[in-house]
This record gives sequence, structure tokens and C-alpha cells, in this order.
Amino acid sequence: MRHRVHGRKLGRTSPHRRALLRNLCTSLFEYERVTTTVQKAKEVRPIAESMITLGKKETLHARRRAAGFLLKAAVVKKLFDDIAARFADRPGGYTRILKLGPRSGDGAELAIIELVTEESQAEEKSKQSSTKTKSNPSKEKIKKKPPKVTKGKEHSSSKKT
Repeated sequence: MRHRVHGRKLGRTSPHRRALLRNLCTSLFEYERVTTTVQKAKEVRPIAESMITLGKKETLHARRRAAGFLLKAAVVKKLFDDIAARFADRPGGYTRILKLGPRSGDGAELAIIELVTEESQAEEKSKQSSTKTKSNPSKEKIKKKPPKVTKGKEHSSSKKT
């Protein structure tokens, strides 16, 4: 039983796994979208979200903690200046994982982990508001399409021999 066991080992030793997650997190903030396996994406998601929460604090201690984990100083600056400002009013859920399917070489399930953008937030809100504002569909007239008639071979049961 796996009670109280969290996290994935990803087939690596502890230092190798930590380095992998630091690299993935740094690349995610640098490019704002990374293609990786589903398991790695699920592992890096809580780390990335906690880094964005650190960026929203804007204290020297938070900046030093982020700089201790992320590998590039330019990415730390981008995190605190751009990314944290973008998510200032959002209480969590800064990343999204989109599954792509199996990799052709070894069949590993691939996924894209990306930062949620404002455009996608606006699209989600417009979809929610459009579903709420629609009138009752039962009162609207629904046009029915006539059945399709296929030309060609008739069924064998309808033929007379």
C-alpha cells in the first residue's frame, strides 16, 4: 500500500530528480510552454505554482528563495516582474497540462505544460457567460434535417429473385 507516499521517482536518484525539476521549472518560466511527459509535467506543476506564489509576495526573502531554485537570474526577474504581475488577482491554477498522446519512439505519454494566458481566461469566461445567457432551448424551434437517401445498391432482403 502507498499510504502517505507522494511524488514520483521518475527513474532517477534524488539529486538527478531535483535537477530535472529545476531545469523544467526554469524552462517553463523562460518559454511559458514546455513539452514533456505527463508524469514530469504533473511533478513540476506544484513546484511552478509555488514559485509563482513566491513571485506574488515580492519580498527579498521570496526573491532569494526563487533564485536558489531557478537556474537563471533572468528567469527570476521575469517571474517577479512579468509572470507574478499577470497572475496578481488569480488565487491559484496558474498552469495547464494538455495531453498530446504517445511519443513515437518509446510510447511515453507526452503533454504540454503551459502558463495560463489571459486570452484563454477570457475565452473560458465568455463560454461560461454564453451558456448562462442562452434562452431555454425547449422553447426554440429546432429544424430537423430530412433523412439522407442513398443511391446505389439495394439491400438483399428487398430484392425479389
